[in-house]
Amino acid sequence: MNFIETIFGVSPDGGSGATELLFVIAAIAVVAALAKWRGLFGRLG
Repeated sequence: MNFIETIFGVSPDGGSGATELLFVIAAIAVVAALAKWRGLFGRLG
């Protein structure tokens, strides 16, 4: 899981993959929050 190194050519985490894992977890959290928000307010309209 080194897509930052592959795309940008930099290694902010020294090649451990921790930064990429953080980005993946954050993206999943945003998608889940949006799905929950849409579920809450989608029923009102």
